[in-house]
Amino acid sequence: MIHFGNRLLLLRREKGLCQKDLAEYLHVSVSTISNYENGINHPDLHTLCCIADYFGVSTDYLLGRTP
Repeated sequence: MIHFGNRLLLLRREKGLCQKDLAEYLHVSVSTISNYENGINHPDLHTLCCIADYFGVSTDYLLGRTP
């Protein structure tokens, strides 16, 4: 099962973004993005929706509920 952090990392790399790019878009720190990708922390609902919108995927996809 792919977890949120892995999905975020894959999506970010597919778009050719560095953590700084995504952090600036979401108005969070680079360490926050790193913590998301490493499974240390998870985004709040608003941020999760922003990430889904940015990458054009569903929140279910991000959460590993759909392939």
